Amino acid sequence: MAFVGYLYTSKSANFLQKNVLKNSVRKQGICSLNASSNSDNSKLSDALKEADIEARKIREEAERRKEEDEKERMKKQMKIDRLNAIPEDAEAGTVEEFMYKDGVKEILEKLDTDLVGLIPVKSRVREIAALLVVDKLRRNLGLDTSVPSLHMCFTGAPGTGKTTVAMRMGQILQRMGYSRSGHLVVATRDDLVGQYVGHTAPKTKEVIKKAMGGVLLIDEAYYLYNASNDRDYGQESIEILLNVMEENREDIVVVLAGYKDRMDKFFSFIPGMSSRVGNHIEFPNYEPEELVSIAKVMCRDLEYEMSVDSEPIFFEYIKKRMTMPYFSNARTVRNAVDRARMRAAIRLFNKAFDQTSDGMVSKTELMTLEKNDFVSVEELIARGEDAIVE
Repeated sequence: MAFVGYLYTSKSANFLQKNVLKNSVRKQGICSLNASSNSDNSKLSDALKEADIEARKIREEAERRKEEDEKERMKKQMKIDRLNAIPEDAEAGTVEEFMYKDGVKEILEKLDTDLVGLIPVKSRVREIAALLVVDKLRRNLGLDTSVPSLHMCFTGAPGTGKTTVAMRMGQILQRMGYSRSGHLVVATRDDLVGQYVGHTAPKTKEVIKKAMGGVLLIDEAYYLYNASNDRDYGQESIEILLNVMEENREDIVVVLAGYKDRMDKFFSFIPGMSSRVGNHIEFPNYEPEELVSIAKVMCRDLEYEMSVDSEPIFFEYIKKRMTMPYFSNARTVRNAVDRARMRAAIRLFNKAFDQTSDGMVSKTELMTLEKNDFVSVEELIARGEDAIVE
């Protein structure tokens, strides 16, 4: 009986173990099903939440657009109401009054005095000044106004007055309230572009900072871009300038200057620059007669006078000099006048120490440049066609 009981007990244990295992597997399956069901429910809940968020964003965007449209409509209606409220015979003032009051007329007259010739340039400057005056008259009546694009491009050979015109434009803009100070900052590639990585941005920004509130004249601007070198640092400077010309156009006027053909090529490489420049002014070369007049103006400003018989000498000299290399219009004239002053000083010095002289020098002598003080055509030819002389 004991043996039989033993067998019975072993079988019972095996049976029990199998049942426990089956129950365990069944429970694990149920748990897995429950976990899977919970995961699906969680995903569904997240999807519903995302859908709600997206729908809310769409509603908010629609409401925002509706509010902006309503604000724009009200703004337009206010403009219409304000315009209708202005009497037809209302006067904003006279153009002459604004020209005098702001000193624009004085600056334009000074431009005529400082610059000989350049009729097309002066006409263009007057057109810009007229636009600014009329814009101010409109503002006085409460009419809608916007700051026009005042960035400029000056094209022409060296010595044709680009820097002088830029300076006068800065003064006009300052008098009319379109710039804070109207000062002029002149820069070249060396002032804007660095020599190594990380050097260009600080240099360009520093120059721009100095020019804020005035005019930035970039001479020979095409040297900023080097088409043969994709890694040239000038491109970084151009990108900074483009951004400033767009974002700060009410606080700085950028003037790009250089030879016309090279500037045209530069704009073809950088179309974004061309679209930001609203005024293109071409500076023609001077005629010989105009250069003689410029020499007289320079002498007058220095409190000198050209003697009557010195003018033909200078005229023939300048005609010959125009055919030679390194001619730079008014700059060449200035160098020639400086040379004449030096010769006059030597002449007076030698005369004062001459044994037959009493050593006295008159006011007229100190103020007069004689014909022998100027370089003659014969001297110029003797120095050679390629000589760098004035």
